[in-house]
Amino acid sequence: MKICPLLSVLILSGAVASAAAQQQSHAPITQAQVAAAIGDAGLQVTAAQVSLLADVVASSSQPSLIVESMQPWGDHRMKVRLTCASSEQCLPFFVALRLNPQAANSQTIAATEPSAIANARAGIDPKNYVVHAGAAATLLLDGGHVHIRISVVCLENGVPGQTIRVASRDHRQTYVAKVMDNAVLRASL
Repeated sequence: MKICPLLSVLILSGAVASAAAQQQSHAPITQAQVAAAIGDAGLQVTAAQVSLLADVVASSSQPSLIVESMQPWGDHRMKVRLTCASSEQCLPFFVALRLNPQAANSQTIAATEPSAIANARAGIDPKNYVVHAGAAATLLLDGGHVHIRISVVCLENGVPGQTIRVASRDHRQTYVAKVMDNAVLRASL
């Protein structure tokens, strides 16, 4: 009769040890790894400029990180969403990036957009951009019987006919709009 409780304790301790061994196989993602991934996306930063918003781990010690998006986030900061190239390595996560005040201009923000990299691969010449990331523009929202004109800030560079993201001046609302011409975009309600 005493063997049964002892056997239960041994099985339970084996399960706990196995779970602990699985947790130890995860490696933390470092600020230096994030800075390198952001550098690959076109913005050279140091690890000191990166703030991890939570403890982030990957299934390998050297995960291949990809920058999915970058958005202005207050004064001289950006919110960056990253993920691993393989979804089995890690979950998507956010980091905060502090920019130097001198570097936080529209040219720097434009260079950090992953869409700028995609545009280069698609053969879109940066000289053809009629709206630039960080620049003010007018968004025309059209609905059934409603026509609204909103002042916005472009979050991406764009050429006529291209769809880009824009935000309200206070960055509380974001919209997806089609570039019409210089500083004019259009979207539907």
